[in-house]
Amino acid sequence: MSEWERVFVQNLTVPPHSQRRRQIRRESTAFQCVLKYIEGTLIKQRALEGLAGVEYQLRMTLFDITYRHFFGRTWKSSTRPLKAIPGQPPRASFNETVYFHTSLNHPGIIIIVEVVATARKQDGTHQDLSCGFGIMHLFNAKSEPIDVAVKGKGLKLYHGTPRALLHPLLQDPIEKNKYMTVMENSHLQCTLKLHPPLEAVYHLFPENLLMSGLQRIPGLLPAQGDTNDLFWKPQLMKSVTWYLDKLCIHLYPSLEKFEEELLDSLNNNHSLKALSTTSLNKAAYMHSIRWAVWNPLLDSDSSKVILPLHGSTLHNPAHVLVYKTPPTSMSSEEVKQIESGTIQFCVSTNSEEHLGASPNTLSHVREELFCSKKQSTPSLRSTPSPQIMASTQASTQGPGLSISQLSVSPHHVTKPPLQRPSDSLLPPSPGRGRRRRAQEQVHGSGSITHLEADLSCGSLVQESPASDQLQELPFMPVHVPIVAMGAQASSSSTVLTRASLARLHAAGFPEILDCNKEPAEVLDPAAPVNFDPQREEADFLQSNEIVLQFLTFSRTPQAGTEVTWPKTVYFTFQFYRFSQVTTPRLQLVKMDLADSTSSAPSSHILVPINKEGMLDSGTPGLQLKYLVDPAFLKAGERRWFLRYLADHTLQIDIWDGDSLLLIGSAAVRLKHLLRQGRTAVQVHHELEVISTEYEQDTTVMSGDVLRHGSVKPIGVHAVVKGRLHLCLANVGHLCEQRLKQLNSLPPPRSRIVSSHDGTRGFHGGSLFSFSTCGAKNVSQAQKLADVDSELAAMLFSRLREVSIAFQHTTREASAIRRRKLERMVLVRQLESQEDLSRRQAALMGQHEQRIQHSRDLQIIDAYRERIKAESISNMLNQAITTKYVLYATLGTAEFFEFALKNPYSVQHTVTIEIDHPELSVIVDTREWRHFKELTKTVTPIEEDMFHLHDNIRPQVYLRPKETVHIPFKYQTFLIDPVVMMQGPPEVKFSKDTDATTPWTSNAMLTKHIKVSFTVNGGKPLTILSVTVEPQPHVVDHTFRFYHPEMTFFKKSLRLPPWHTIPGAPAGVPGGEPEMYVRCSDPNIICETKKMGPGEPQDVFLKVAGGPSPQIKTFFVAIYTDAWLATPLQIWKFYLHSLQRVDVSCVTGQLTRLSLVLRGTQAIRKVKAYTSHMQELKVDPEGIFILPPHGVQDLHIGVRPQKTGSKFIYLNLVDVEYHQLVSSWLVCVSCRQPLISKAFEITLPASGGKGSNKRITYTNPYPSRRMYFLHTNRPDLLQFKEDSFELRGGEVYTIGLRFAPTQNTGEEEILIYINDHEDKNEETFCVKVVYQ
Repeated sequence: MSEWERVFVQNLTVPPHSQRRRQIRRESTAFQCVLKYIEGTLIKQRALEGLAGVEYQLRMTLFDITYRHFFGRTWKSSTRPLKAIPGQPPRASFNETVYFHTSLNHPGIIIIVEVVATARKQDGTHQDLSCGFGIMHLFNAKSEPIDVAVKGKGLKLYHGTPRALLHPLLQDPIEKNKYMTVMENSHLQCTLKLHPPLEAVYHLFPENLLMSGLQRIPGLLPAQGDTNDLFWKPQLMKSVTWYLDKLCIHLYPSLEKFEEELLDSLNNNHSLKALSTTSLNKAAYMHSIRWAVWNPLLDSDSSKVILPLHGSTLHNPAHVLVYKTPPTSMSSEEVKQIESGTIQFCVSTNSEEHLGASPNTLSHVREELFCSKKQSTPSLRSTPSPQIMASTQASTQGPGLSISQLSVSPHHVTKPPLQRPSDSLLPPSPGRGRRRRAQEQVHGSGSITHLEADLSCGSLVQESPASDQLQELPFMPVHVPIVAMGAQASSSSTVLTRASLARLHAAGFPEILDCNKEPAEVLDPAAPVNFDPQREEADFLQSNEIVLQFLTFSRTPQAGTEVTWPKTVYFTFQFYRFSQVTTPRLQLVKMDLADSTSSAPSSHILVPINKEGMLDSGTPGLQLKYLVDPAFLKAGERRWFLRYLADHTLQIDIWDGDSLLLIGSAAVRLKHLLRQGRTAVQVHHELEVISTEYEQDTTVMSGDVLRHGSVKPIGVHAVVKGRLHLCLANVGHLCEQRLKQLNSLPPPRSRIVSSHDGTRGFHGGSLFSFSTCGAKNVSQAQKLADVDSELAAMLFSRLREVSIAFQHTTREASAIRRRKLERMVLVRQLESQEDLSRRQAALMGQHEQRIQHSRDLQIIDAYRERIKAESISNMLNQAITTKYVLYATLGTAEFFEFALKNPYSVQHTVTIEIDHPELSVIVDTREWRHFKELTKTVTPIEEDMFHLHDNIRPQVYLRPKETVHIPFKYQTFLIDPVVMMQGPPEVKFSKDTDATTPWTSNAMLTKHIKVSFTVNGGKPLTILSVTVEPQPHVVDHTFRFYHPEMTFFKKSLRLPPWHTIPGAPAGVPGGEPEMYVRCSDPNIICETKKMGPGEPQDVFLKVAGGPSPQIKTFFVAIYTDAWLATPLQIWKFYLHSLQRVDVSCVTGQLTRLSLVLRGTQAIRKVKAYTSHMQELKVDPEGIFILPPHGVQDLHIGVRPQKTGSKFIYLNLVDVEYHQLVSSWLVCVSCRQPLISKAFEITLPASGGKGSNKRITYTNPYPSRRMYFLHTNRPDLLQFKEDSFELRGGEVYTIGLRFAPTQNTGEEEILIYINDHEDKNEETFCVKVVYQ
């Protein structure tokens, strides 16, 4: 027997029961069991007669109670003597740690710990005696792992041998079986707990295998530090990739002869199948014909490997019978090596080329592997890595795997890999196992996982053949991901100079005064803010007037481009829970600067425009006010508003008022608006207006996608377009009416709701009044028709008319005045009644009115009888209703517990019913524990507390007079998707200084949720009324995308490293946490996938775009915990739907195309605007008429200045109403022309008057031609003449003037010479060196 066969036979394991293997594979759970000591009298003395050297040993084996089946492999500890300590029972100390992991998460899976006494007989032989055994449960009744220490008396030991558990009379629960007898005064002290670090080595650690921490396995580095525990913090060795090529298989005597014998054996097998259950089956032939063993390290220096194939009934990695081999009894050793066939291949490492590692690194890895081979012990893990080991699992998947391939972790592989017919012919080498593990860890790099058998249970339960099953490849997005540029906390704010402050003061902006008509205190924006909530809440000025002043705007010059100033601008933003604001258009008026030599960019004052389109003659700037007082805020909302000011950032978008194109965005922190006891504060910010530009997605070749690490994200450029000067202020005012402080309301930090806290009870009222909160015990009589609309609809029309006619009178006049008026009317009627007929008619009318009143009284009486039971029931429900108010934000889970008490003297099973899906009962104990740790709630936790009735409604069992805490979680991800049209408002907002500006609260409506606790028969036990007050949420980053209309927007956003995200938890155990995402719009597909350790994580979006020019808004919340408690970040997305136009062109050359304009229902005066005026021209260029329902062409010409791909936005705007009529997304793909000549000049960089140069050009044509000159850097180069005409063969001198610059370096300037059709004839390249 060879060395590998000996090791293989010694390490065979018993697979789980076949019925257990057919179940759905779950994620494996890692455990750590510490065996400390056994104590007590373990065996009687008469059993040890004639024995010497008695020592004790612990043996552990996995056992399945349901199927009475031992599986895995028995682990044996070292032997220890039993030492007697005076005054204490005898004890044998072990202090050994055992590790294992299993995916069989079932309460019936346990560990049997057997205590064995080993002794030596008089003849020198050894004898083992079973002293007893203990039962250690791994999972509770809900299939959750048990993570508790066995304390107190330790683990109970039972008399007998564990083999008795196979008897049919020992049924579950076996501890309570009458045949089980506990060993008195004897126990095993041990602990069992979860061990997450073992998950990193699942691919090296076979499942259901018990291993000691002192044993070694290939692929792991030796333990560091004082401890020798290898699995306490396992560290993986460096992987080495081997490349196998030119694979060739030779079968004796020939392939045709071998196939002929194989088919004959298959035909004969059908007749033997019914007679013998051990005969060869079809799967054995098809999956395991031959196999071989190879040690790659021993043959690492050779380039060609020849291995003999094995067969017959010998033990093999697949542990199945294989095709017979020719008899070799009469053959020589040389013939024996080739008669069963051979396999040949070439092997190489190519570490310098493929791995990027030096030969020293590779040799170091080899030394580590050899060291692990030399330091071997008799255990399974001590076997050298080249040796082949396998399990006895009844698999027909082909050749088995090595010790590093025995287990495929379900955490990394969720589906069996594709099977190929040639898989069974490949040798199961450790090198291939390492390469496969590298592919699994990449899990998304594009590599196709194949060539290996799968031992997962998922492959065993498939009903169809493997050839009919399609295998999902690792996910790889076709589009290249965008890198999220971190949190957009705020734009950088600069401190204003004294000259800037003086110019602003001289411009005449309105002054901000406090309630005493004194100027507000000016704060330094760079100074820190110390937020004291108690000081803010104790402020007697409870009313806050928030003032926003938009003062000036300045554009920053862009290098290499000419800046085109907008004439008007407008702003969009949202403050707190007020509605979205779109300001009126503001004119940019240049400031008069006395110092013309200032290097600062020129600033423009923002001046409002009146209805006639002229500048307002009043004060410059735009001032907006928000009044936040106790009348506006809801009960308990003040602290949330203060927290909003302390933590939030105001995002402001700046738009061109004429072209309706986005200029950029700015963000400002609101923390300086906290007054901290002062009457009024103000702060001036000069914010950078940043425009984020995304390059167009480029086509990625399949080879680049599949190569690991080759996918690079597209460029995301943040360009500073200008600076916005903004003034923020908060003016405190006294409240006109001091509202009562409702301190009795439960604040959001109160997590326990009780029915005895004063929030329940009947406060009086009527049967028709459902709003009894705060009402007194006295109720004023009212007309039934006025308080019940249903009753009013059933009464006669005349009574309704009378009620309506007297409705205003009853509100304005007193009862005495009404009686006087009615008497006066009757007196005048009696005086004027001279005709008898008129008197009779009046009597008939009164009689008819009495009949109608009588009928109405009957209707009222019947109606009251019908609703009496319902009204009384509603009032009784109010008496058992507890009210609770919580403040919720998007994506944040609000946790609270309700103290439910059974007031009866009998037990009840209470059913919990909730009428809103966003409020739910936490039935998972792990989730409950997680939220209690977050909220520091100290109430007890119960395992397996709820029973799900119909898998929907939870039920809880209550003993008489018992009180339990029911955990609830409210969480909403839904915000109504905002779809808006772009442009400033038609109605101009007034800039009056009155605080009652038309900024109203947005649609964050209050929600009322009813939770009913009912017993048998639907009888209500108690009712919990939850009032949800939605609050605004933080926006950490804003994305704005432009996409073709009526198409799906698919984008991948790459998350930054989690430790760089603000708010990320520090010191997360187990490495990088997994990210989770949720979207506010359920119609949007938003997901993230774990790509493997060390790999970046992407967020994938799929959004259905609308018609142009629609804008869709939604939010994405990012979490790092699986329970989605608090979002780490919230991203806001704007998706602009535009008409797409693709243009392929050459730099410097004009490309023309036409766009079709379709008229609307009315005639419009329109104008076309573009985001890149130097690169895209339109015709007609000015204002033109778009007829109704007409079709007209808009001609555009594209002349890019740079190569590559870019987006150009084109808007068609109604100039009268400033509305967006149509919008296009021009996707430009530009290539560089062929450069015919190159020049190099050197110029001084000290500035001055510039420099003049000349170059010549000859007309190559025999006829007269007209030429035009263009350049890609008009800021650095100007031509003496932009066009010239030459006869055939004539030479022309082109005059060049290079503009002065202050910067040193090199610039490449291209000169385009185009013909009369503006097509490129030649291109010159001038390399300018500035010194």
